Amino acid sequence: MIKVSREWATPLTIGVFPLMGVTGLLMFFHWDNSLQKTLHEWLGWLMVAAAVVHALANWLGFKRYFKPGPALWLVVLSALVLAGSFIPWSGGAKKGPSTPALAIQTLSGAPVRLLAPLYGQTPEQARQALAAAGITLADDEASLASAVGKDRERLGVALKALAQAGAGGSR
Repeated sequence: MIKVSREWATPLTIGVFPLMGVTGLLMFFHWDNSLQKTLHEWLGWLMVAAAVVHALANWLGFKRYFKPGPALWLVVLSALVLAGSFIPWSGGAKKGPSTPALAIQTLSGAPVRLLAPLYGQTPEQARQALAAAGITLADDEASLASAVGKDRERLGVALKALAQAGAGGSR
């Protein structure tokens, strides 16, 4: 069994905490770059491990925080906040469809005459590719949504057919 020692558990916790704090603040204010976000996400695992090891190394002192008193109330309050974070909240920052959903909605509602050039095709080529996939458009003003309705699976088939036809035509 590995001996949990304060000699390395505490310095590990102290070392990881500023990394998590600084990268978290940078992300909060949108001043981060992709490396900082990646570091924050992956070093979060190290922070969790460091906190567990630190708690184990200091177990005798750690247990006293679970006796009645202000420390226990802070622990309970933190647990309640964590539990509350799993409750869906309509006032959150995310409102409406996601960015990819908006993009797909826009593509599916566009007439094929506007959609085809995005895939490097003429409207006629796009309609042929769709017909080969079992999706028929009446004319160049028809949209994918008019042909597939709200069937997301068929919409995926249509977009894939357009993408594959466009990739094959440009080679």
